[in-house]
Amino acid sequence: MSAERSPDEIRREVQRRRTFAIISHPDAGKTTLTEKLLLYGGALREAGAVRAQKAARHATSDWLELEKQRGISVSSSVLNFEFRGHRVNILDTPGHRDFSEDTYRTLMAADSAVMLIDAARGVEEQTRKLCEVCRLRRIPIFTFVNKMDRHGRDPLDIMAEIEDVLGMDVVPANWPVGAGSGFRGIYDRLDSRLVLFSGGEHGTHRVDERVIPGRPDSRAIAEAMGPFAEEVREGLELLDGAGAGLDASLVSDGSQTPMFFGSALTNFGVQPFLERFLELAPAPVPRSSGGRGIDPVEHPFSGFVFKIQANMDPDHRDRVAFVRICSGHFMKGRQTTHVRTGKPIRLTNSTLLMGKDRTEVEEAYAGDVVGLFDPGIFRIGDTLSDEPGIQYAGIPVFAPESFMRVEVAGVQKRKALEKGVEQLVQEGVVQLFRDPEGGSASWILGAMGPLQFDVMIHRLKTEYGVGLTLSPLPYKIARWPQAGFRPEDFRYSERIRVVRDRDDRWALLAPSEWDFQRLLERNETLVLAETPDPSLFEGAGSAR
Repeated sequence: MSAERSPDEIRREVQRRRTFAIISHPDAGKTTLTEKLLLYGGALREAGAVRAQKAARHATSDWLELEKQRGISVSSSVLNFEFRGHRVNILDTPGHRDFSEDTYRTLMAADSAVMLIDAARGVEEQTRKLCEVCRLRRIPIFTFVNKMDRHGRDPLDIMAEIEDVLGMDVVPANWPVGAGSGFRGIYDRLDSRLVLFSGGEHGTHRVDERVIPGRPDSRAIAEAMGPFAEEVREGLELLDGAGAGLDASLVSDGSQTPMFFGSALTNFGVQPFLERFLELAPAPVPRSSGGRGIDPVEHPFSGFVFKIQANMDPDHRDRVAFVRICSGHFMKGRQTTHVRTGKPIRLTNSTLLMGKDRTEVEEAYAGDVVGLFDPGIFRIGDTLSDEPGIQYAGIPVFAPESFMRVEVAGVQKRKALEKGVEQLVQEGVVQLFRDPEGGSASWILGAMGPLQFDVMIHRLKTEYGVGLTLSPLPYKIARWPQAGFRPEDFRYSERIRVVRDRDDRWALLAPSEWDFQRLLERNETLVLAETPDPSLFEGAGSAR
């Protein structure tokens, strides 16, 4: 067991931690950027290929077999490395909207977010939705305009779109020199220097940097920029004329975003971004418990479960609870309290996570994410705490928009099917509903989108050896009745189905919003909520 640490030691460790999520629309290059940050952090010797090519390595963060086959991220993963005195924890999230609930849960564990923008496409739908979540949680957002190695939109246009669509002031920390095949570097506005890039072996290794200090109108800078000198100078003059500078307080509350330019594919601009981001991004901050801020240094160990993953190691078929440490000093083997049950629990099997790889960890600090062996006692949103009276707000459940019936007739491995469905539901892959009288023969699965069902079918087959057959249902919306609901007290259309959710709460399924509007008109005392516990959307997360 590791030794107790002094308050000063804990403070030093907490202050050097940076825990952030990367958010983007699909295909903006999120997983590629994650790989390159690992490359520059020394966690990889050679960056892996993200595309699903048989001859290529797969991305470290994409460890599920389905992710390797399709070349997309379908599950959040945790990655970490040391870089110039900082402990960096990356929470890699799925970009596809069908997995937005997993992304939301992961954002609850982040202290800041990197918003990836495609230089050609600008602000896209999923980026906008995820940005809204970050703003709701007051999470600082840092913008990286990616794919500058391809011809895209004018940087000033992208700035204006972010300000108009996302409602944030944009302050470029650097400015691109060239674009497309001519993209050769960035001008660092904060340190008044030009950084030119070369090499990198098509993005698999670090690039060479040539740094030239000076103002953009100096002779040395102009000569180094060549044919791009006038265009860059004019762009920088417009920015200087606007007069907006970086304000740490505005960045902290999410109303201002520093902007960076680069290409994750070629590595151009990745290291300057990483260096500046770690300088500007916040260390772990107090988190709210019952309206009071829990200081990450002054309070003893506490944390919450934001993800549960089964079968990360196919050889052991175990379950791992991802715990974000919010305060204090985590020590392997120490006893703490599982707040939901009120029972003591000893944290013996603890690991640091790196994609699907795990290493035993003796100690960790606020900002870190540790994996705990889960014998079936944890739920997403659970609090662990050494100190009485601490309980972090739970993590909301979103209303599904796609529904499927589980066809159990002809299933030979019935027990394996039930075990697999229950475990994957506990992970939050899908939501489970049941007819009040039907048992497993009346299971209904709900998801944000159809890709989640593909993940469910694939994982049941590969991890549990069970073939799952699903049949589509006409429902598109779920609502949860409030205040002592009894089905027999209300009149329903035959289009509405009354079910129980996983926690035995009543839920109503319908094909459209119109069905619920008509239901409410016929039953004036009925109250419906869009989530099982709408109070979780208020005041949870960081106390900034």
